[in-house]
Amino acid sequence: MDVLSSRVLLRPVDLAATQQFYGDVLQLAVAREFGPAEQPGLVFFLGNGLLEVSGHRPPGSPSTLVLWVQVRDVQSELEQLAARGAKVDREARKEDWGLIEAWIQDPDGTRIVLVQVPGEHPIRRDVRESRQ
Repeated sequence: MDVLSSRVLLRPVDLAATQQFYGDVLQLAVAREFGPAEQPGLVFFLGNGLLEVSGHRPPGSPSTLVLWVQVRDVQSELEQLAARGAKVDREARKEDWGLIEAWIQDPDGTRIVLVQVPGEHPIRRDVRESRQ
């Protein structure tokens, strides 16, 4: 498979509220807007990926999507997001696997995991050093 591009697609129950959350609360930049003016789809930049928020899903059908978003400082981001109205599901804490995580959710209940990789975590290890 020769993958040229990819994005995560999110079909919310309330399109306007969910787009407002990603645009105004998370403050993601819009990569593109498409579709009818009364219900446009939005594609947001999401680090090195893209998040498309468009269309609808029926009320009562739960979101199964989980977004994993790496940030520099989880606690600082969590405080800023809460001040802008994000619902905090779980405060920041260091996990058994060494990452610092906090959980928030969008208006549809989609979990967003904010992740900080501490300096001493193996993900940050330069594997080139072990080959010398």
